[in-house]
Amino acid sequence: MKFIIPILFLIISFSAEAQEKNFPEDYFGIYKGDLHITNAKGKQSIGMEFHLTATDSAEIYNYKIVYIFNGERNDRNYTLKTVDKDKGEYIIDENNGIILGAKLVDNVLYNVFEVQGNLLMTTEAFYNDYMTFEIVFSGKDSKTTTKATEDDTEVISYPITVTQKARLLKQ
Repeated sequence: MKFIIPILFLIISFSAEAQEKNFPEDYFGIYKGDLHITNAKGKQSIGMEFHLTATDSAEIYNYKIVYIFNGERNDRNYTLKTVDKDKGEYIIDENNGIILGAKLVDNVLYNVFEVQGNLLMTTEAFYNDYMTFEIVFSGKDSKTTTKATEDDTEVISYPITVTQKARLLKQ
């Protein structure tokens, strides 16, 4: 009986190691689903696709987001570029002069940026047969500032005004 637990531990360790994925190559594909948007006006859903595919160049990938509203496609053809794979550092090049830094941690790609007075945080989590996509928006002009009573540490809070969430299935 005392040998069963160590053996189970070894089996689990080896199976977890065997399942380790290589980003982004192991997640290449087209993902489809609905994007659910929530804001002060309520909720709505639109179609969404995410394409992650190889290019002819090493460590440069096609990174395409498609929004589908009233039957009209809005394709956003970006490029994902590796900066330092070992550190999980990437950039998303919007191919229009805008370049966003991105960080990969445990198969989740994160980035935070500011545009037109809004802070946006995106997460894209990759799994075997699906991915999740999320963006949260905060208006910088709606900030709240408070201070800790013991040392006057200032903390600025930005209320979330819009969320966008999708669970996209790999095709």
